[in-house]
Amino acid sequence: MKFLRLLIFFFLIQFKTYALIEVDITRGNLNPLPIAVSSLFSEGKTLSEFEKTLNINNIGLEISTVVENNLKQTGLFNPLKKDAFLQEPEIAHLKPRFEDWNLIKAQALITGKVEIIEENLRVEFRLWDVLAGKEMLALAFTTVPKNWRRVGHIISDKVYERLTGEKGYFDTRIIYVSEEGPKIKRIKKLAIMDQDGFNVKYLTLGNELVLTPRFNPTNQMVTYLSYFRNLPRVYLLDIETGIQEVVGDFPGMTFAPRFSPDGKKIIMSFASDGNSDIYTMDLENRVVERITNHPSIDTSPSYSPNGKYICFNSDRSGYQQIYVMKSDGSNVKRISFGKGLYGTPVWSPRGDLIAFTKLHKGKFYIGVMRTDGSGERLLTENFYQEAPSWSPNGRVLVFYRETKTDEKGEGFSAKLWSIDLTGYNERQVPTKTDASDPSWSSLLSN
Repeated sequence: MKFLRLLIFFFLIQFKTYALIEVDITRGNLNPLPIAVSSLFSEGKTLSEFEKTLNINNIGLEISTVVENNLKQTGLFNPLKKDAFLQEPEIAHLKPRFEDWNLIKAQALITGKVEIIEENLRVEFRLWDVLAGKEMLALAFTTVPKNWRRVGHIISDKVYERLTGEKGYFDTRIIYVSEEGPKIKRIKKLAIMDQDGFNVKYLTLGNELVLTPRFNPTNQMVTYLSYFRNLPRVYLLDIETGIQEVVGDFPGMTFAPRFSPDGKKIIMSFASDGNSDIYTMDLENRVVERITNHPSIDTSPSYSPNGKYICFNSDRSGYQQIYVMKSDGSNVKRISFGKGLYGTPVWSPRGDLIAFTKLHKGKFYIGVMRTDGSGERLLTENFYQEAPSWSPNGRVLVFYRETKTDEKGEGFSAKLWSIDLTGYNERQVPTKTDASDPSWSSLLSN
């Protein structure tokens, strides 16, 4: 990645799955694993000048706090308070006294150290199985000092993967629409942040209305919809370079552009003469292909991870439902049959589920179903919420939720929320402003 020079120096050992630690990832936050995250101690050349530049007092403590917060927000881990620790960080990193960590009921332990080597930050960490009295994982990273938060996220991903058996989602970013002002006159900008709400950057000025930003699954490119002189345009934006280009001017209205899994196409819907169909555009040669041709309204398309299928919503049955078809538009099948209206379907990165928004009896739900429509589960309900987006490991959904205004037209807000696939661990994602239309990036460190 252009924005990070990151080298993995060594990978000492991983023990097989017969270690005594077991994290149940199927039941949300019912039995979180007690884990001790020791502060990373400093070694060698002083870090004080770098810490002063970075405006922090203890970079090792700050990195460990990032790891703690990441693991805690999953609902699967219970980081223990540091004031209960009986062993100093530098001693624990060399050789933990497992009986001391057992005494405070820790089942896993993270230790580490930080140092400056030739103007670069080197961070080393170890993961220990306290119950088995064994080291499970050890890694070291070298990067520029300003990337210390990313190192914390990467450590979190490695620990999460080692203890749960599935990829993490912490070294990621979320792009969204930042909103400010009264409901009837909102200023909307594209904004991007780390998945935990830090490092916010604004990508547009707010001069034009922006909607539905979506990440390219293969790089840090974004597609979004913007109104230029009140006409909808689809844009591509390279987050790293800031270079922006218009994909094309299309007749009629354009809705909800998304990338194909390989990042080479954009799929979207065009509306003309009261009808909406789904089209794709090849980004290399700009060839447009019509995928559906039906008198109903077809919109909100989303590819399966292998690119072979597309889910979308349509009112061709008389009211809005979810359909699946092959990527060439053939073999269209309706998969939603519950009561209510279904919309904004999006395929899981794992390929096994489709998330959706549902409106029933005046309430909005975020739910998931299998790709054949079976096993529908409603995860959360509220006054108004929509636009689910998957974490790259398919474990968590982020979406946005609005509150209604009072009789004076006040009290409106739009905020980002996330919820675990199991329906547990619902929480608000911190943003500096109101926020809507989130999209989760792939792992940056892949």
